[in-house]
Amino acid sequence: MINISNIINDIPHTIFKNYFELALENNQKYIEAICISSFNIDLNEVESRMVNLKYIKDNEWIFFSNFDSLKAKNFSSHNQISALFFWDSINVQVRIKAKIFKTASKFSDDHYKSRAVNKNALAISSNQSQKIDSYDLVVKNYNDILMDSSKIKNRPSNWGGYSFNPYYFEFWEGHESRLNKRDVYEIKSNKWQHSILQP
Repeated sequence: MINISNIINDIPHTIFKNYFELALENNQKYIEAICISSFNIDLNEVESRMVNLKYIKDNEWIFFSNFDSLKAKNFSSHNQISALFFWDSINVQVRIKAKIFKTASKFSDDHYKSRAVNKNALAISSNQSQKIDSYDLVVKNYNDILMDSSKIKNRPSNWGGYSFNPYYFEFWEGHESRLNKRDVYEIKSNKWQHSILQP
């Protein structure tokens, strides 16, 4: 689930919220799942992965991750991302382009304290994206941390939130006729400009 609070009252954010609520009404599974694509400047490659968007607060869209992960390195060297929701229950895609940055530490601390112990144990035990000799060792590292509550109490410095501020939205509404509806909103001269794309 995405916790939405004080979302900006502009046209694209309002459209997003309306689609989100419609998808909820249609029992959309994994409604918080969002594909984040980033640029690896060392390899000159684009990389994508699914994450869970946890909050939309004002104009910050927030998910959480390991700050030593590959995606974190991508974000620090190239702070522009693209993001994609697909809600099959209503046949809608939401494409977003945005600038990404670390969320305020206090917000990450508060979110960490609200999480289940097992999730925090995993956040601490895993050197995300790093190679390891076996999956059994992944499980062992996790269980070792889970058994030591003192290691789980406080948020580790290498884990926390990432926020992004959208500057581009495309709302794609699929139709059986293939006459799909595509509305774009992008910031130009500090204002949202609307355009329609052909299917």
